[in-house]
Amino acid sequence: MTEAWVSAEVIAEHLGVTKDTVYTWISKQGMPARRVGRLWKSQITEVDKWVRRSGADETTAAGATQ
Repeated sequence: MTEAWVSAEVIAEHLGVTKDTVYTWISKQGMPARRVGRLWKSQITEVDKWVRRSGADETTAAGATQ
């Protein structure tokens, strides 16, 4: 069975962050998501893999200074 695609709002709730944070991660840190019309959709398992790879770690973001 194929995993459902969910909204940024569902992803935000799943991760315990704001929807704005999810949009920032999509645009600046490569969070896995696909644009469907005007909406961003993601699969929870893909987002979880991204988080485990430190995708949400702002110190490793592209362009971040250390």
